[in-house]
Amino acid sequence: MRIDFYHLRTSPVEKALPQLMERAMQTGLRVVVMAASEDRVESLGSVLWTHNPDSWLPHGSAKNGAAADQPIWLTDCDENPNGAKLLFLTDGMASDRLSEFDRCFDLFDGNDVDATAAARTRWTTAKTDGHDLHYWQQTEAGWKEQGV
Repeated sequence: MRIDFYHLRTSPVEKALPQLMERAMQTGLRVVVMAASEDRVESLGSVLWTHNPDSWLPHGSAKNGAAADQPIWLTDCDENPNGAKLLFLTDGMASDRLSEFDRCFDLFDGNDVDATAAARTRWTTAKTDGHDLHYWQQTEAGWKEQGV
C-alpha cells in the first residue's frame, strides 16, 4: 500500500485538509478522515463546510449518520463505514485497517517537535511493514515531494 506523509510547515491541517479533500473528490473515490476526538471531528467538519464559498465538500460524521451515503466520512474511530479507498490520518492517528484502503495520507504538523517525532516513528513502522512510502513537504509554493 502507498502511504504519503504530508509535512505541514506553512499552514495547519485546517487549511491543508480542504485542499486535499478537493483533490480527493476529483478522483471519484470515497474518503475517511480520522481525527483524535469527537470535538476535532466536528471542528474539521465545520472547516470543510466553510473553507471556500465556491466549493462544496459533501461529508458527514457519526453525528450526522448515513455513513454509507457520505463521500467523505469524518471519524475519531478506526473504521471504514463508507467503503472508502482513501484514508487521511490527522492528529497523529494510526490505523490497523490499512489493507481496506488503496492509499493513506498521514498529515502532521512539522512545527510541532513531538508531532514530527511521532511521524518519524510511524514512517519507520510503515517502512518495516513494506509499504510504498512518499514524503511531501509543504512550501510557500505548494507541495513538493522529497526523496528519502
